[in-house]
Amino acid sequence: MIKISVSASRKYDVIMKDGLLSSASDYIKEALEVKCDPVTGKIVGKKLCIVTDANVDLLYGAEHQPLQTSLRSAGFDVYKYVFPGGEEHKNMKTICGILDFLANNKFTRSDILLALGGGITGDVTGFAAATYLRGIDFIQVPTTLLAIVDSSVGGKTGVNLDAGKNLAGAFWQPGLVMFDPAVLDTLSYELKLDGIAEAVKAGAIADPEIIYMIRGSHTVDDHRFLMDIAARAIKVKRKVVEEDERDHGSRQLLNFGHTLAHAIEKCSSFTISHGHAVAIGMDIVSAAADKSGWSKESCSEIITEILNKFGFPLECPFSARQLTEAALQDKKIRGNEITLVIPEAPGKCVLRTIPVNELYDFVACGMQGRKDR
Repeated sequence: MIKISVSASRKYDVIMKDGLLSSASDYIKEALEVKCDPVTGKIVGKKLCIVTDANVDLLYGAEHQPLQTSLRSAGFDVYKYVFPGGEEHKNMKTICGILDFLANNKFTRSDILLALGGGITGDVTGFAAATYLRGIDFIQVPTTLLAIVDSSVGGKTGVNLDAGKNLAGAFWQPGLVMFDPAVLDTLSYELKLDGIAEAVKAGAIADPEIIYMIRGSHTVDDHRFLMDIAARAIKVKRKVVEEDERDHGSRQLLNFGHTLAHAIEKCSSFTISHGHAVAIGMDIVSAAADKSGWSKESCSEIITEILNKFGFPLECPFSARQLTEAALQDKKIRGNEITLVIPEAPGKCVLRTIPVNELYDFVACGMQGRKDR
């Protein structure tokens, strides 16, 4: 078992363990200090709503499957809200649907939400938990490598607006994060790559050991390897979240590659996944940093080498102008400035703020730098 404690505005554990879905109720009871009947040992009068998408529901959400079996046998009064999968449903309509469902079923502040799925499910469930009755407990049960490596930890929740990605949301920390490595067996190679991209990001900003591990002779079918890099990536995120929970300073380092990634996702109408877009974004930014002389040590070649090793498609189908226009809707813009995450050396990134009218030149420089390699 891997256990990592996070001390933000609330303290919680990230637990990774084989078979965890079958014993989920034990960890939830302990983490949230749920009271049980002294005679029967059962939980009494505690509602728990599983929020999941239609695809994950078929895999892990049914009554006869391990998660619900564990929760019901412990005495939880289990409800379930299922929404359609896909980035196009990460919106306020889904949030309102969850909130109405909770209200209609008379959920109170002592009840619990449980996010079962990938990053989209975690984001909408966390946002609903933050806003229902001005805040109730929620649990993260990620079912993708991307979600356990990144989005399930740190308390960022939110949805997309027509203008851009993640423009509405709240900071709301989970009470517990649980990951069962068995879910990796149901992921496609492309979905595993999404998680690898975020692990590369964590290594690039603060842990060169992740870079060395990923450069080694491992494959995405090696669960031990994936759990090891996930744990190291979570520790990188823990450090910056504990330093800067609300994203005013060092936490912005976690955005390496993300300003362009969000632009790529938007330009593609979200047909390019988040992790694949992050890979392209990191590739462009690292090339721009090298070409501009902002890196003390060249980072572009090593990042590209790793991404190519796993077969990421790094050719960007959009122009520098298209990416810049989409990026100017990014929530990281403050006034007339935008803060970029620049790789200074392998395993170290720094923040650099530039005027927004210089963003196009930076993006174009990166795209040209990739061609010149």
